[in-house]
Amino acid sequence: MTDLNSRIEAARAEVASLKEQIDKTRAGKKDVTMGSVAQDTLPQIRGPPAVKARRTLKGHFGKVTSMHWAGDSQSLISASQDGKLLLWNAISTNKLKAISLKSNYVMAVGMEQSKGNLVACGGLDNLCTVYNLNQPDNAIEMASHDGFLSSCRFLDETQILTGSGDGTIILWDISKHQPLQTFAEHAQDVMSLAINPTNPSTFVSVSVDKSSKIWDIRTPDASVMTISGCHQGDINSVDYMQGGTTFGTASADGTARIFDVRACNELSCFGKVMEEGEGLTSVSFSRSGRLIFGGHADSNVFAWDALSDKSVPAFTLNQAHDQHVSCLGVNPNGDALCTGSWDTMLKLWA
Repeated sequence: MTDLNSRIEAARAEVASLKEQIDKTRAGKKDVTMGSVAQDTLPQIRGPPAVKARRTLKGHFGKVTSMHWAGDSQSLISASQDGKLLLWNAISTNKLKAISLKSNYVMAVGMEQSKGNLVACGGLDNLCTVYNLNQPDNAIEMASHDGFLSSCRFLDETQILTGSGDGTIILWDISKHQPLQTFAEHAQDVMSLAINPTNPSTFVSVSVDKSSKIWDIRTPDASVMTISGCHQGDINSVDYMQGGTTFGTASADGTARIFDVRACNELSCFGKVMEEGEGLTSVSFSRSGRLIFGGHADSNVFAWDALSDKSVPAFTLNQAHDQHVSCLGVNPNGDALCTGSWDTMLKLWA
């Protein structure tokens, strides 16, 4: 037993040493900062911006856990622990459709972007359930995950990606209800995934194991790239910039970070590292990529300037909700931000 303990301690020391070497190598590559590059080329974000809540969507009777914009930027789908999916007209605030779920513990929802006829959801039932909004009673249930469903995103009307608490991502054939590929490298729960907007064959996933992984669906046996050692807490959310070479993450450690795939490195870190607490729950970029929005468990929404060295927000939506902000997203047109909360409401900001 003594020999085993000494080997464990030696392994821990080696890991710490390797991590220190990685940090030094990364630091050595950061010859300039985003702020120093951009300070002479772009104007500062005006402040305070005239951003306020334009619409409030009321209709859920439980915690809102997830939302996703439709491709038309006018409608969106939301999921709640009241066991309902609600389809909204974001302009009129009217509810267009309500779908009752078998399980109240829904954690993820996604909407097909090209035609907007399909929505998918899942949670503690370990299933990915796909609904056709024109025939919501004929649901497709796809079972293969051994853990809760944390995220789901359609590639098109025939295929969907799902992330799970079992540490895997699965690519499904919707019509056949069968897995096509399984992506399994994360050591712990997969919390979120985002599809590359310029190359739908690639996507990024983030996990409780504090790593981000880039995948190519054509080569599922191994990830294309892994970035780790940056966040100190669970990574809860991820979103791509429009260009497809940069993505942002939100973590329970209280920070939002921007990574560039070409450099395989962190570009910026925003927020303050928290020793305890739930931190950031969700992240989304503005259409231009200039702003990165982060939803926080303290009910605030922060907006950081992606081209700034400052860790403080460019502006804050103070007490955006009465409780924990669980999800947010900028619509495809880039003219509205939707936030969802445990206070049962969604709000539209512009």
